[in-house]
Amino acid sequence: MRRSHLGSEQGGYQYTNQLLEEENERLEESLTGKVKALKSMTIDIGHEVREQNKMLGEMDTDFESTGGILQSTMGRLKAITRAGGYKLMWYMILFALFVFFVCWMIIRFR
Repeated sequence: MRRSHLGSEQGGYQYTNQLLEEENERLEESLTGKVKALKSMTIDIGHEVREQNKMLGEMDTDFESTGGILQSTMGRLKAITRAGGYKLMWYMILFALFVFFVCWMIIRFR
C-alpha cells in the first residue's frame, strides 16, 4: 500500500514540477521580452541624447557668433554717437519712434 501511495506522490510531484517549469519558462520569456524592450529604449534614448547634445553645441556656436555681431554693432553705434554727437542720437531715437508708430498704425487699422 505504501508503494502505490509513493507512486501517486511522485506523479503529483512530477506534475507540480512540470507546472512550475512551464510557469518559469513563461515568466522567463516575458522577462526576456521586457529586457529587449528596455534595451531598445535605452539605445533610443542614447541616440536622442547625442542628437540633443549636438544641437546644443550648434546653438552655443550660433549664440556666440550672434553675441559677437551684437558686440561689434554696439561698438559701431558708440563710435557713431561719439563722432556725430547727440544730434545724431536724437535722429536715431526719432527714427525708431517713427518706425514703431508706423508698425502700430499698420496693426491697428488692418
